[in-house]
Amino acid sequence: MTDSRKRRSRTDLSRKEREARSRLRQLILRDVGLLRGTLSVRQTVCGKPSCRCARGERHTAHVLVASHKGRPRQLYVPASLVPVVREWISEYQALRELLEELSGVHWDKVKRREV
Repeated sequence: MTDSRKRRSRTDLSRKEREARSRLRQLILRDVGLLRGTLSVRQTVCGKPSCRCARGERHTAHVLVASHKGRPRQLYVPASLVPVVREWISEYQALRELLEELSGVHWDKVKRREV
């Protein structure tokens, strides 16, 4: 290492940090996708006069919504992919929560000057 940080062993880590790192590692190593975004349900009308939506029974469409380079983008998700997309979004949110928890542990270390 070229920087001034010393390498620490796992025993030097707090219990909270070890647990967060372990859960983070388990989540990353799982064979599950990670997807940032929100799954939005839209009710649409197709415009055909003989369709059920003309009588008020709208069509349901799932749309993946996420920002990219500061701009919103949307992607239609077929009904067959909705369960997988929901799982990937959930996994991403769990990963993000773990990163926030770990960041909080390190924030406290800096605050206590234990770096």
